[in-house]
This record gives sequence, C-alpha cells and structure tokens, in this order.
Amino acid sequence: MNTSPNSFTQKLQSAWASQGSMLCVGFDPDPKRLPPSLQGKPEGIFEFCREIADATADLACSFKPQFAYFASQGAEAQLEKLIAHLKHKYPTIPVILDAKRGDIGSTAEHYALEAFERYGADAVTVNPYLGFDSIEPYLQHAGKGVIVLCRTSNAGGSDLQFLKLSPSGEPLYLHVAKLAAQKWNASGQISLVVGATFPEELAKVRAVIGEMPLLIPGIGAQGGDINATVKAGSIANQPGTGMMINSSRAILYASSGPDFAQAARKVALSTRDALRAAAAK
Repeated sequence: MNTSPNSFTQKLQSAWASQGSMLCVGFDPDPKRLPPSLQGKPEGIFEFCREIADATADLACSFKPQFAYFASQGAEAQLEKLIAHLKHKYPTIPVILDAKRGDIGSTAEHYALEAFERYGADAVTVNPYLGFDSIEPYLQHAGKGVIVLCRTSNAGGSDLQFLKLSPSGEPLYLHVAKLAAQKWNASGQISLVVGATFPEELAKVRAVIGEMPLLIPGIGAQGGDINATVKAGSIANQPGTGMMINSSRAILYASSGPDFAQAARKVALSTRDALRAAAAK
C-alpha cells in the first residue's frame, strides 16, 4: 500500500480527521441553472464552481467535478482551471474526477493520463465491466485513487449489478466488491462507488471490503436517507470515516440568485452536520 502523505487514501484519511466531515461536494454545473449574472459569461462555469468551492471547502472531505457537465459545454479548460484552483487553495482536500471511464490497453492508459496528468485529479471513477486490464493502467500512477463502480445509485443499475452468478448465487455487485478489495487492490488506492439509495446493499458491500473507502452518491436531490446510509456504510469503531457522501445539485442550486454561494454553504453545512449526527448515533 502507498502510505505517502500525498496518496489519495492518505489525503482522504487526513481530510476526515481535520475537516470532521464525510461530505463530498460535487460539481455538476448545468448552464441553464447558473445564476443569471453568470449565464453566457466566457468563464461562467468556472466562476460558479469556484465560488461554491470557496464557500464550502471547510465543510468537505473531498470535491468531485463531473466531467460530462464540463465537456458538453466545451468547458474542459474551465475544468482544468477549477481543479488547479482547488489543488492550489485546498491542497489537503482530495479531488475526484467523476468520469466513469471504461476501456482497455493503450486507450485506458490515455484516460489515466487525462485524469491524472492533464487535470491533476487525485482520483478518478472507472467502470469495471471490461475487467482488471481496464483498471490496471490507472494503478500505474503511484498514489492516485481508482474508484470503481459497484452498486450505483440509479434504479437501472439493477439490470446488471444484481444478476446472480452461478454457482454461488452471489450478485455481480458483490463479486466486483470482492475483486476490488482483494485481488485488484495491491496499490491500496482502490475505492468503490455504492449508492445511498440502496442501504441494504451498501451494508453488504461494507461487510466484504473492510475499511476500504466508499464514494456514496444519492443523498440530497436523489433522496437517499442520511441516517440509513451512515449506519450501513460505517466502519466499526471509526465513526466519521470510511465514506465520501456526495451531494451535488442540492448544494449547487440552493439559490439561483446573487446569494448562490452563501445558500450553497448553508445546505452544505446542514448536510455536514446531519452526517456528523448520524455518525454519532
């Protein structure tokens, strides 16, 4: 395991301790929902995300820009600028590029270069459907995190993730969890994505992966229950750790007025506090 203080998992452990938070602030900037003062501005997406990052940084254990929201607007340069800002101003808070990449060989190598060299992210989300050789190129980047999709928060995830394997009858998502935690995790930098919308499955994943970190989408706008999520995903005897519980839209779009950053902070603060309270139970 990479124990460098600059590795993803070590930065995350430090952030849980110093921030006292399991909140991951996600950036899904929809141009149609930006405040009117920023709509149409050449760097409006960057300015929007920067203001919210600055308003919520002391409440977060991680940041998670969603690649598609930037790329669809031709705003990759603004994404680079945002991550550079986050890394410069908040160097102890890990940045996850939510790109959900999934390909093999040299293509995966280039996706890894994109995430870690071009954008400078501390971790990237990946799709494990193509197997270990689609994940291995990311692990060649020492200290960088690889966050594997396991039990996703969308209802359609059950189409494949809940299929039973023969002859064990084990669901596919649990098989992925075991592979990630055991066979694939020689670097110690692998984590899993498990949705808050499925707390029963979340508890089953935690039972087989031990202390591996979890990125958990699905609270806030998607309606996942905070208390059920924290109970299911907690590490025994380590309250307040083990999870990056993401909220994006509920924080980003708390207000469409000039007070958008202050409103975002208010929602982030209440979410952080709710997560703390749940962990203390």
